[in-house]
Amino acid sequence: MASRLLHRLRHALAGEAAGAEGPEVEEFPESSELEDDTEGLSTRLSGTLSFSNEEEEDEELGDPCEPGLPRDVGVTENGDQSPSPAERPGSSQLTRQLQDLWRRSRSSLVPQRLLFEVTNASVVSERSAKYVLYTIYLIRSGQFDKAPATIARRYSDFERLNRRLRRQFSCDMAGVSFPRKRLRRNFTAETIAKRSRAFEQFLAHLHSITEIRRSAAFLEFFFLRDLQAAQRLTCSGMYQEALATWSNAYRLQDKLGICNSGRFLLTLAGLAVCHQELDELSEAHCYCEKALQLLEAQDSHPLLEPFLQAHIHLSWKVGKEKHQSEARLQGLPGSGVARQQQLTLKEFLIKEALD
Repeated sequence: MASRLLHRLRHALAGEAAGAEGPEVEEFPESSELEDDTEGLSTRLSGTLSFSNEEEEDEELGDPCEPGLPRDVGVTENGDQSPSPAERPGSSQLTRQLQDLWRRSRSSLVPQRLLFEVTNASVVSERSAKYVLYTIYLIRSGQFDKAPATIARRYSDFERLNRRLRRQFSCDMAGVSFPRKRLRRNFTAETIAKRSRAFEQFLAHLHSITEIRRSAAFLEFFFLRDLQAAQRLTCSGMYQEALATWSNAYRLQDKLGICNSGRFLLTLAGLAVCHQELDELSEAHCYCEKALQLLEAQDSHPLLEPFLQAHIHLSWKVGKEKHQSEARLQGLPGSGVARQQQLTLKEFLIKEALD
């Protein structure tokens, strides 16, 4: 393709040198070769645009507003091309075509959605029990997901979720299929593979139904177990192990789109406490700030004062601005004696009932 484009550019330049009375240059001479193939763009490229046809697959173009453009192409702030002294009519037309194609392709990317993928299934034997443990990744489509969240569940966990949802959403669940329990051959490779695909489809179908997607039963299937485990580890002083579990709970809730719930605030508290105990004060300060942003419009949340106290202390430690938090803390209702009896962030985290 590059050689053909170069040949056409040379032909256009030669036509200009022939004079104004020569044959009129075709307005878009390359349009037959720059077909709009945006439907085939890989959504995993996340903004990287590649052009290919059956003959050549190594032609690549980037954002025309990014560095690396040819020196004779000028681009203004609003994205339009500005003429330059070395510019030629043929190159101007070609550049406009490439810019238009890039803009169209950028707007045609597939929107993000949540994918459920079983990445591993292992047979586990515990005393007299034997079961298959399925590892499921939650991944955002439409972009490269650097931090997928993960859960490990067995058949009985899926079955319990299925029963709860059918009791609560009988009409919505009527069209949702669930793999039946078998009396034998539960541990063959064929059965495990079929169930893995069935569980992926089961979770995807549930997530597509708005009421179910927002229900406590569906959401807690993913992250409640992590929260309980992280709380136990924090109470035991195993902060490094707890931090990994709090972090996975954070990613799970982020993927599920519930970053303004009480469970999410508790997760931020766990991350702040563990980072502080591990002497990672900047990270702890960051999570306190994120929590206070979520609590900006609230004055009576039970976690507000513990987060303000922690934020003021951490801001002093890392040399950050703390006057706004101090003023907000002073403006909260309650006497000084009652404030002294207020639980710290760590105490609140340990005493919170998670069930």
